[in-house]
Formats: sequence, C-alpha cells, structure tokens
Amino acid sequence: MVPVFQHPFADSPNKALVAFDHRFAMCERASARIAGVRVSRVEAELGGESRTLHTVKHLIATRSQDSFALVVGADLLSERYLWYGWDELEKLVEIIVLGRVGYGGPEPLLPAVSSTDIRARISRGEDVSRLVSNDVLRYIEKERLYQP
Repeated sequence: MVPVFQHPFADSPNKALVAFDHRFAMCERASARIAGVRVSRVEAELGGESRTLHTVKHLIATRSQDSFALVVGADLLSERYLWYGWDELEKLVEIIVLGRVGYGGPEPLLPAVSSTDIRARISRGEDVSRLVSNDVLRYIEKERLYQP
C-alpha cells in the first residue's frame, strides 16, 4: 500500500490532504489485519509531486527481485485518462481492478462510499464507524483530523 506523498490534483478541494505521516499511520492501521499487505513510504522518499508511473518505475528499478501489480477501485478507471503515463503504466504492471458499488466492472468488493465522502462526513460530525476500522477511527479522533 502506497499513500500518495503530494497529490498531483492537490488544487482540487476534494484532494486536500492531511500530512503524509498521518496518512501513512492510517494506512498502517487499515492494513494491519490484511495478510501480506505492507505500507510503503516510497513516495515520501521520492519527494515532490506523486506520479504512479514514476513510483512503479522506481520500485521496478530498485526491487528487481519483486513483481508488482497496481490495485485500483473500479471508480478510478473512469479517471485513467487523467493519469500521467497510463498507457506505459499498463505495460509495466498488471492492473487489478476491485469492483465498487455503483460502478461497472468486477463483482463489488468496495462500498459505494469514498474517502472524500468519509472525510466530509467526519467534518460534519457524522458517524463513520461502519465505514472505517476502529483503529483508524481512533487515530482520526486522537489526532483531530478532518474536524470542522
């Protein structure tokens, strides 16, 4: 799991991010119970604006003994034309698409709710306990993230 360091669409209000270290910590908590998933700081190490293509090329160059795949939600497929170097990315790694309720593609594994929606709900003081793990929610509350 690779949290973005600096989102290329950071100017969009929906893409405003809390500090990388907070997002890294939430990813660690979210993935703790998923076998085989580790969280990487690679994009922070690379610095600057994050581009998946650059990250994948770096990983392939520095970890040639490993194989890589890119796992995305079906909702992101409609945005792939916005991605830097999508055509090249498809040639470098397998793209694994997880279905999301409300989008075409494979059987939905992901709910219809997005991280943008979850952040908005938290900022409005709404309950998101059924949408994020207890560990992540406790971290958000402790660090007072996404508060109005």
